[in-house]
Amino acid sequence: MPESFAQLPLQYGKITMPRAVKKAASTEFKNFQPYKPKRGEEYMNEKQREHFKAILLKWKAELMQEVDRTVSHMKDEAANFPDPADRATQEEEFSLELRTRDRERKLIKKIDSTMERIDQDDYGFCDACGVEIGIQRLEARPTASLCIDCKTLAEIKEKQELG
Repeated sequence: MPESFAQLPLQYGKITMPRAVKKAASTEFKNFQPYKPKRGEEYMNEKQREHFKAILLKWKAELMQEVDRTVSHMKDEAANFPDPADRATQEEEFSLELRTRDRERKLIKKIDSTMERIDQDDYGFCDACGVEIGIQRLEARPTASLCIDCKTLAEIKEKQELG
């Protein structure tokens, strides 16, 4: 069994990854310098907040570029194929791309609300218990609002409710 969808084309040969999925994988924020806190440095000081603000702004810009690319791609590629199978393939590709963009739209809203939290000096602390979330966790997921312990508990509860 493949560990991820990205491995399917390599393992099964004929299966190809839809372009929208390839694009979605490329929208993660990257190429940032990890923050190295100095000994005795106060948690979530101005320098750290600026670090995370820069990560979030870059991530949002990348997502917005993907939106623009999708719009131009759909305009350029839109065709009325006479073959129903070709038409269905194109519609499925567009549907997948739009679904991906909708998820990214929600992520952009979350990035905006995280930016507001930074401006209000409320960033970096768990919404549930109030402890520090941690620099490394925030670099892994800058929109995180729960510490790892509270997030783990929330996932366990969700799993139990859904069966």
